[in-house]
Amino acid sequence: MNRSLLRNMILARVMRAFFSLLYHQLAWTYDIVAALVSLGMWKAWVASVLPDLNGPTVLELGHGPGYLQAMLAKRGIQVFGVDESPQMGKLAARRLRRQTSQQLLLRGYAQMLPFKSASFQQVVSTFPSEYILDPQTLSETYRVLIPGGTFVVLPVAWITGHNWMERSAAWLFRVTGQSEDWDASMLIPYSDTGFQTDLRRIIQKRWTLLVIVAKKN
Repeated sequence: MNRSLLRNMILARVMRAFFSLLYHQLAWTYDIVAALVSLGMWKAWVASVLPDLNGPTVLELGHGPGYLQAMLAKRGIQVFGVDESPQMGKLAARRLRRQTSQQLLLRGYAQMLPFKSASFQQVVSTFPSEYILDPQTLSETYRVLIPGGTFVVLPVAWITGHNWMERSAAWLFRVTGQSEDWDASMLIPYSDTGFQTDLRRIIQKRWTLLVIVAKKN
């Protein structure tokens, strides 16, 4: 095996283990790390899905530290959040207490959503891990959406700037799998579930985002 490829594989495993810790035991450092690895663009990336979310009721899968929860609550949208990390639940609750009276957070898994069928106009997830393509996740998401409701997913970001910091950040994203090479076949699980999918690229000077809007037929 090529030494460079082996080195990148080892580094990717180490970084993914670190991200697991970051989402749990080291969750208190999440805001700092997210800002550093994205060169301060993380919150802007998360906010990019707002035009697709008009409620009145939205469910966020993997709410993390609660950035999007707070943004939506400020707009008067009733937003629920599900996350398996108790540490992220505490961070999000703290952020929401500071910014809004709305706190509708549950600890749970996307594969077993504790909601009635047809409960939400939109479901959203930003930078989710592999669970987002689990057939059970997609089936449950389809179930809790109203007919015509949409599942909005922000799966990847590409840092496209050319200075040394931007090139380094882009390399780190690629190595850790946070910025994957996009393949249209990744939409197949959505269509297999019954969703009608649409793709949108958001292109800025220093970065590009990919947003999936999957509509329940």
